Amino acid sequence: MGTLLGELGKKLAERWLSLLVLPGVLYLAVAALARTLGQAHPFAVGRLAGQVTAWAGAPAARTVGGQVVVLAAVLVGAAAVGVVAQALGSAVERVQLAADWPSWPAPARGLAYRITVRRRRRWRTAAETWHRHREQAAAARTRGERADPTGRLAARAAMVRISAEHPDRPTWSGDRIHAAAVRVDRDHRLDLAALWPHLWLVLPDTARAEVTAARQALSRATTLTAWALLYLPLALWWWPAAAIAVVLALAGRHRTRSAADTYATLLEAATRLQARDLAGPLGLDPTGPLTREAGATLGLHLAPSPPPRPYDGGP
Repeated sequence: MGTLLGELGKKLAERWLSLLVLPGVLYLAVAALARTLGQAHPFAVGRLAGQVTAWAGAPAARTVGGQVVVLAAVLVGAAAVGVVAQALGSAVERVQLAADWPSWPAPARGLAYRITVRRRRRWRTAAETWHRHREQAAAARTRGERADPTGRLAARAAMVRISAEHPDRPTWSGDRIHAAAVRVDRDHRLDLAALWPHLWLVLPDTARAEVTAARQALSRATTLTAWALLYLPLALWWWPAAAIAVVLALAGRHRTRSAADTYATLLEAATRLQARDLAGPLGLDPTGPLTREAGATLGLHLAPSPPPRPYDGGP
């Protein structure tokens, strides 16, 4: 038991150090750099060296007690900044995935609606081009010919760059995850939102680990974008901080898209492969393929019953 607790404590300490403290220490270092150099001398190494020497020569830095206090203050400050980044990352994730955008406040909801409508128009144009290429390729096959796939592949890539399915959200990452629900509903008549909590309980450990890792990668990616937002105000004192913020924002956008794609792919794959495992516990036939009829039957048994009709005469 002691070994287990020791390993657990070690892993928690490693996560605390890697996710909160180290990024926070780097942020505090850049903040101190911005405060020391300023806009007039953004790369004055000599000025920075002089300030570091002055800090090192301070009376508090020469004693063990003072060094401990300084180290503790840095660690606490770094952890606090890391907590702020994690909280801001949750807000960034909500915006990036935009699952509940119709319930956002009016200005944000209106903007999200306009972006979604524009994405839908672009997607329809790209999808029509892709389907036209597919129809031409099918017609060529009926004639015993093989059409050049370059145009068809390019048209599909253009469509997927907008959204994998008909856009329902104002962001690519949100639509990518939504596409998993659209596909399992279209192919198997399964409501992924209603199915997933039940399916999670019967997933094998390997599948759980893969899905969990993908979900954590998505959270880390949105937190990286949150760090970009935290670095941006430092540009008021030191303009190179703006470049740091831009690099972090671009990296966060790329990683968020990649993580959302992986997460959505695993959600869809786990549903298609393991949804049949729910049939046995529900008293249904666990054999046979997951047809649309079998999926509809499974969904009926998993969907909760609606609340009863309200009645008068009570509080």
